[in-house]
Amino acid sequence: MADSDDEYIGSSGDERGKRASNSRKQKGAGDAGKERWEEIQRSWDNVVEGADGSISAAVVGLLEQNKRKRLLKDTTPLQRGIIRHLVLVLDLSIAMEEKDFRPTRFLLQLSHACDFIKEYFEQNPISQLCVIGMCDGLAKRISDMSGNPVEHISAIRKLRANGVEPKGSPSLQNALDMARGCLWNSPTHGTKEVLIVFGALHTCDPGDIHMTIKAMVQDKIEVRIVGLAAQVAVCSELVKKTNSGSLAGYGVAMDEKHFRDLLMANTTPPPTRQANTNASTLLTMGFPSRFSNPGHPTLCACHSNPITSGYMCPRCMARVCALPTSCPACSLTLILSTHLARSYHHLFPLANWVEVARHDVKKRSPKLCFSCERPFPKLAALPPSSTVAATGDLATKRTSNAPVPGVKAVPSISSTGRYACLDCGKWFCVDCDIFCHEEVYNCPGCEADPEGKEKRQREKEALAAKETAQTGQSSAAQGDAMEIDG
Repeated sequence: MADSDDEYIGSSGDERGKRASNSRKQKGAGDAGKERWEEIQRSWDNVVEGADGSISAAVVGLLEQNKRKRLLKDTTPLQRGIIRHLVLVLDLSIAMEEKDFRPTRFLLQLSHACDFIKEYFEQNPISQLCVIGMCDGLAKRISDMSGNPVEHISAIRKLRANGVEPKGSPSLQNALDMARGCLWNSPTHGTKEVLIVFGALHTCDPGDIHMTIKAMVQDKIEVRIVGLAAQVAVCSELVKKTNSGSLAGYGVAMDEKHFRDLLMANTTPPPTRQANTNASTLLTMGFPSRFSNPGHPTLCACHSNPITSGYMCPRCMARVCALPTSCPACSLTLILSTHLARSYHHLFPLANWVEVARHDVKKRSPKLCFSCERPFPKLAALPPSSTVAATGDLATKRTSNAPVPGVKAVPSISSTGRYACLDCGKWFCVDCDIFCHEEVYNCPGCEADPEGKEKRQREKEALAAKETAQTGQSSAAQGDAMEIDG
C-alpha cells in the first residue's frame, strides 16, 4: 500500500485548469469555448419586470406559454392505425429504487402508468392493452390483453398494495419475447406496439437479443422506449430497427414532468410506415343494444359475474358488462358509435390556431371570446411579445391556408391573449384553444357556420387550382424560351 501511495502523483488545481482550458480550445468555434452545462437556460432569465415593478405580467405570459406548448405541433393529416394493440412493459428491477425522481422511480412509474392507461383508452377507445413487468431477469404478466382500463389500473395498484418491491435486473429479451406472444394473435387490421419504461443501464438476457430484435422486425412490431437514467446503445438499436430507422420513439426523461410528457406522447397513434397497409380492408363490428333487468341478475359472458345491466351482442345475444370489447362467444368486436367517432380525430386533427397581433387588436377588437363569451384580457395587463420566449412558428405550418382579413400570424406566444382560426376568422381565448384542441377537436366558429365553411373551402380549392395553373403556364413559357435560345 505504501508503494502504491508513493507512486500516485496528484494533479494540482492549476494543472487541471490548464487541461480544461486546452480542451476548450480544441472545441469548434461554434461552441465558443463553453461546455454544454454552461449553456443552461433558466426559466427566470426571460422574466422582465413591469412598469409597476411586479412580475405578474411575465408570470401570465409564462403560464400561457406552458398551455400552448403542447399545441405547437404538426397537424398534418397522416394515415394512422386507430385500432391499436399495445404492450406496456414496466421496469421492476433494483434500478427503480433510485430517488432521483420523487419519491422514487418505482412509485412515480406506477402513478404515471395509471394516468397513461386512462389517457390511452380515452384517446383510443377501440384499442387494447396489456401490462408486463421486468424483474429478477424474468418477465411476468401483470394484466392480460384487454380493452377495459379498470382491469389494468387495478392490476398495477395491486403491485403497491401487495408490497411488491423492485429487485434483480431487467431482461429486455424476455420482455420482448413475452410481448411477441401477447401480440401473436392480434388481427392484421390493427397495429402492434410495445412501450417500455426502462430505468436500468444494462439488461440481463438469456440469449442473443439481436435475434429477438430481428424477430420483432419480421413481426412488424414497433417498439418505443422511455428511459429514466441515460441512453443505452441496445435500446437505440431496438427502436431504430423497429421504427424504420427513426429514433423519435426513444427519449430519456430529465425530470418528472418530462417523463410524463414522454409517456403521454404515446397515446397518439403512430403513423403507418408499412407499404402493404395502404390497401383498404373491411372490418366487421357490432353495435350492441343496452339491457337492464334490476330484479333479475344474469351472468356476463366475459367475466361470469352477476349483472343487472349491460350490453347484448347483436349476433349471438351474449351479454357483456362493458364496452368496447370482443364478444367471448362469437369474437365480434363490440363498440358504440361514440367510440368509433372519437377515434377519427387522430386522422383529421384540428389545425393550430394563430396568434393575433397587437395592431390587429386595435383595428378590430371583439371584446368577448367567441366560444365561452368571457372578456379578453386588456393589452396593458399582458407582457409584450419580446418578453416571452418563442417556442415555434405556427404561421409557417399553415402555409396552405389563405389568410383571413384582420388576422396576422405572429411567430411567438401571443401577447394579446387572442387566437384566431384561419378558416372562420373567429377569435378565442387560450383556455378555449386548449379545450377545443384536446377535448372537442372541432372549431366552434366553423361548426356554427357550416355553409360558410364549405364556401371558404371551395374558394381555397379554386385559389389553389388557379395558382397551379399559373405555375404550369410559367413553366411552359420558360421551356419555350429555352428552346428558342437553343
